[in-house]
Amino acid sequence: MKKEMKYISLLGATGSIGTQTLDVIRAYPDKFHLKAISVGRNMELTRKIIKEFKPEFVSVQYKDDYEQLRKEYSSDITFSYGEEGLIEAAVYPSDLLLNAVIGSIGLHPTLMAIQTKKQVAIANKETLVTAGHLVMAAAKEHQVDLLPVDSEHSAIFQCLQGEKKSQIDRLILTASGGSFRSLSRDQLQHVTVEDALKHPNWSMGAKLTIDSATMMNKGLEVIEAHWLFGIPYEQIDVLLHHESIIHSMVEFQDSSVIAQLGTPDMRVPIQYALTYPDRMPLKQAKKLHLAEIGKLHFEEMDLERFYCLQLAFEAGKEGGTTATVLNAANEVAVQAFLQKRISFLQIESLIEAALNRHQGIKQPDLETISAVDQETRVYVGSLID
Repeated sequence: MKKEMKYISLLGATGSIGTQTLDVIRAYPDKFHLKAISVGRNMELTRKIIKEFKPEFVSVQYKDDYEQLRKEYSSDITFSYGEEGLIEAAVYPSDLLLNAVIGSIGLHPTLMAIQTKKQVAIANKETLVTAGHLVMAAAKEHQVDLLPVDSEHSAIFQCLQGEKKSQIDRLILTASGGSFRSLSRDQLQHVTVEDALKHPNWSMGAKLTIDSATMMNKGLEVIEAHWLFGIPYEQIDVLLHHESIIHSMVEFQDSSVIAQLGTPDMRVPIQYALTYPDRMPLKQAKKLHLAEIGKLHFEEMDLERFYCLQLAFEAGKEGGTTATVLNAANEVAVQAFLQKRISFLQIESLIEAALNRHQGIKQPDLETISAVDQETRVYVGSLID
């Protein structure tokens, strides 16, 4: 890595990926400087971030928090709020934007950041699910690198260094199976929110942990992989791998398979995105000792058991606004489950109902995507109410 300072903008600074990104920045204060952040409602953590990292720009979710922070801090910091503030944080002068917000709200900031021609490290998979054709076209037009932060996509990205994409035969994404991987569909009828939030391998936010339990997270990652690497869905497989040691694999035309391995630690793909194309020591990382693990286990993915994954494959292949509906319906349904308003299996039922109702549009513009997204949220909300 070059010796000069790299300036970072971070969306979702108080979330799971955001705080682990701060761990990486904290470890290398001579390499990285946090210039701009967006946060949600965790004002206690926001104040700690401001005190430690001294960003120049801070955007919060709500106006009342914005007004309170403006009173507390000097004019050296610029504050903003809402969706406009999110976009301002994304385009604030810096070398790299790491987008770690949850949901399709990350789409507009990503597109605006691409237009400024800064590097974009993307942990917000919903951006590519909702409007992959627009994001990839914009990145190509402005010659912007999209650096994957999800462990699976980072693994594929690393496996492809020095390789030719034209010689790929298959992408193989691995999945832990989530909190309920050993349960039958009958047993899923009565699982609780508390049960669902106990992920066996990874430490993630609530929404991602539920998506992992339904396997929708993997479905969204399949769609994201399609856009990031330009690979048809017919050449993307998902393999159940309980240990989460192999993060993904690439099979080439000559039958060679290259895999990226490591202990489950999101700081690894985060740091690689920040330092790419170089690597640096990851301080306090747990080293992988395969002899201690002894065995790695794999199973075929059962699409009937994990029905959300099947819905995602179908929506991805349909393309256009169908994937937008998939994501929006899932966001509303998962929130309702977390609020204990619906059962676990109702998540997939609501998504399927929204997909069955929708007439897809193949090449939607941004306005159409936003309208379909909002319409879907209203419809799924009406089914829940």
